[in-house]
Amino acid sequence: MKYIKQAMEYKELIDTLMSDKHHADIVLYGGRVVNVLTREVYKADIAIKGKYILMVGNCESLIGENTIVVDVEGKYLSPGFIDSHMHFESSMLTITEFSRLSIPSGTTTLIADPHEIGNALGPIGMKAMADEASKVVNHVRLVVPALTPDCPSLETAGVDVSSKDMQDLLNYKNIIGIGELQGFSNAKHVYRNTPEIITDLLASTTYAKSIGKVVDGNAPELFGEELAAHIICTGGKCSCHETTTKEECIEKLRQGVYVFMREGSTQKNMAQCIRAVTEEGLDSRRCILATDDMVAKDLEKLGHMNEIVKRTINQGVNPIEAIQMVTINPATYFGLEDRGVLSPSKVADIAIINDLNEMDVEAVFIDGKLVAAEGELIVDLPKYTYPNCVKNSVKREMLIDADLEIRSEKNNVTVRCIRAIPDQNLTECIEEETAVRNGVVQSDVANDLLYIACVERYGRNNNIGKAFVKGFGLKKGAFAESVAHDTHNITVVGTNIGDMVVAVNKVIEMGGGLAVVNNGKVLEELRLPVGGLITDELTGTEVSEKISKLEKIVEKDLGGRLHAPFMHLSFLALSTSPKWKITDKGLIDVNNFEILDPIV
Repeated sequence: MKYIKQAMEYKELIDTLMSDKHHADIVLYGGRVVNVLTREVYKADIAIKGKYILMVGNCESLIGENTIVVDVEGKYLSPGFIDSHMHFESSMLTITEFSRLSIPSGTTTLIADPHEIGNALGPIGMKAMADEASKVVNHVRLVVPALTPDCPSLETAGVDVSSKDMQDLLNYKNIIGIGELQGFSNAKHVYRNTPEIITDLLASTTYAKSIGKVVDGNAPELFGEELAAHIICTGGKCSCHETTTKEECIEKLRQGVYVFMREGSTQKNMAQCIRAVTEEGLDSRRCILATDDMVAKDLEKLGHMNEIVKRTINQGVNPIEAIQMVTINPATYFGLEDRGVLSPSKVADIAIINDLNEMDVEAVFIDGKLVAAEGELIVDLPKYTYPNCVKNSVKREMLIDADLEIRSEKNNVTVRCIRAIPDQNLTECIEEETAVRNGVVQSDVANDLLYIACVERYGRNNNIGKAFVKGFGLKKGAFAESVAHDTHNITVVGTNIGDMVVAVNKVIEMGGGLAVVNNGKVLEELRLPVGGLITDELTGTEVSEKISKLEKIVEKDLGGRLHAPFMHLSFLALSTSPKWKITDKGLIDVNNFEILDPIV
């Protein structure tokens, strides 16, 4: 049994400390310990035995003939970093390949929400991801969705998940709770229009709490009664990674919410949230840094949580306080009592840092083993291939041009248009006039008024939602992808319907992926066979290079002006995030829980 094994391991630690016959396996000698308990830095050694920290302090007496002594004088010793809310699917990488890129920058624990593969494949997909989590050297834990799709009346998922699935999922290995509670994000309208969702979510969350599992919240722009109702639905201990303003952050911290200050590849909210601490002096113990969504290129070129900590320091936060936000604060929230601090009996997950302000990580220990040095992984992570049961998720027929046309009998019309906001998953809503030719409403490329569509891909109803979008800046062509939060139907944006159809059909042909098209020709593609979301055919570096190539083609060949355009497009289908979005059922007014006609 697990507790008997741990008792034996602890006995060995005590023997080493109390007996002259035993010594530490490793001593990190003469470093500067970052103490996140007392928020101070001081000179001390760290002794390691097996996978545990044996002692922090003067460890000379624990050095024996076979002890490996590592001179870290002048360097900082920090607990390994925790990313508290992230999605592997957004990187399009397997857990293994994401880990390969993130470990060298000091990230030792990942809390992942498999919401994306859950929407596409249901429990089968989430369990497959939990299985892979056992194969890597870092610590990966999952928090699973209690509901898919988030808004059943507004979108179609591949599999419907509800409270009926929770007992099975929450007792599966590596699953520690329920992920972001998006089904009750739009609290007032859910209560008024689909109250049965609240009943089902409460069945899931109360069960999770009864067995000691965590429940994450998701409360964008919620205040007052709506925020209170959302907190209660989670069972009281609530988080939110959708906080975007100082005022929101203040309100949520005052109500006991753990604010996951998001700083990913396209959604950057930390600078606004942290003002609650730097300007208003609020206690930062419930402030946690998280990425939510990061692309492979950023992981490879910028780093992971070390980069986010560095940005937080640049906002005026004390370096030790910023490190607390990726160590002890998340460990406390998730109840991970074995990590987050450097003290006896904790797992020896340690980041060795040259300069705290620069957050340049020189080496990383996980479970007492040196796993990365000088920015390189030095342990083997075997390639992981997913089983066939999580592949072949695209099950609809090819499109023809008529499928994507928006028609009108008028000569000119006013259309409703989503306006993308750089570095946010929020959008604005506007109206624009445009022409009609031969009964088909036209795009207006000169005015950046483009077509956007969302194509149901699971073969459940063959829905297609159609509307208009501004912000991408395309001058020609189209691009499509089977990554579209959260139900992950096929989204496509383009200047003309012909290229959009070619792009969507290429994604269908690949069984999921990304495609860029111009003049009827596919310029570049990336196959994503695992749930239409992830590739297990390429390494992290290869995916980074492929995405960079795709993005460069969108910019250079099509004239696009949004960086990370595929990730921006993917969030335009997120039906729980204000204000207007696109799903397979149409243009969604998120704030009013309505499906709108694209023509006014």
